[in-house]
Amino acid sequence: MNVLVLGGSGFIGSHVCDALLDRGHKVSVLSHSNERFRQELETVEYHYKSIEDIAAVSQVLAGADCVVHLISSTVPSTSNLDPVADVRSNLLPTVKMMEMMRQLGPRRIIFLSSGGTVYGNPHTLPIREVDELNPICSYGVVKVSVEKYLRMYSELYDFQTTVIRPSNPYGPRQGRKGVQGLISAFLNCILEGRSLKVWGDGSVVRDYFYVADLANLCVACVEGGHTGIFNAGSGDGVSINELIHTIQKVCGVAGDVEYMQGRSFDVAATYLDIGKAQTEIGWAPTVSLEDGIDSHWTWLKSLKT
Repeated sequence: MNVLVLGGSGFIGSHVCDALLDRGHKVSVLSHSNERFRQELETVEYHYKSIEDIAAVSQVLAGADCVVHLISSTVPSTSNLDPVADVRSNLLPTVKMMEMMRQLGPRRIIFLSSGGTVYGNPHTLPIREVDELNPICSYGVVKVSVEKYLRMYSELYDFQTTVIRPSNPYGPRQGRKGVQGLISAFLNCILEGRSLKVWGDGSVVRDYFYVADLANLCVACVEGGHTGIFNAGSGDGVSINELIHTIQKVCGVAGDVEYMQGRSFDVAATYLDIGKAQTEIGWAPTVSLEDGIDSHWTWLKSLKT
């Protein structure tokens, strides 16, 4: 199958490309830049253009059987600073692309939404796909909007659409100093001998799972033609204190922990029910938190050698 991966040079996208190639698929990538941590793959066709470049998008859609949409130009913590830009750079280009897909093909798309921001503050745990959507940041609002457009196109234009709502993926090739990726940030602090900074008392609970498990779910949706909305995560919640304990165990370093005043906007606990993906797709995460952190730590240390 010919698969176009939007954002295929990013952290998650690079692993999706690996998984697709392992399964024998032909892969092309549209991304604004090349990969940060490795050279181009010889068997992948790269197009370094923006999703806002309509001509470029039209060109890469030609010949594709399926689109995996992983691009986002914003992150949850900063998206509210300029909601207009968020809509302009993420929602509008995606709708324009779907119009091109309606006219030119393909009509099969897997979209990476969000397993946290679309739900907002959860009323019950674990969170199910049918639970109410109450995003409180522009990033989440835009993700929900794309989901709704996908539903409209599936109803009106016979699109095959899959929405994956991931929790917190981590693993090799994740940025070490950005505003996302707590595990990567903590590991980098330990590597550089800096203290781990925690907002609050460390009781905040989140759902972390290994990036290769997410990539395998994307490929399963490509190959199986599964449609609908699916949560993706570990299925369990882990507190920051528990996460730090696991990191210290894997790294063999105690590391100083600095607790700071809690932030009012941090949700106390959120993790996902992944039963639907397990039942309908036959997917389940296979990498434990300890093994995943060990793999991430090994990769991170290799960058220093």
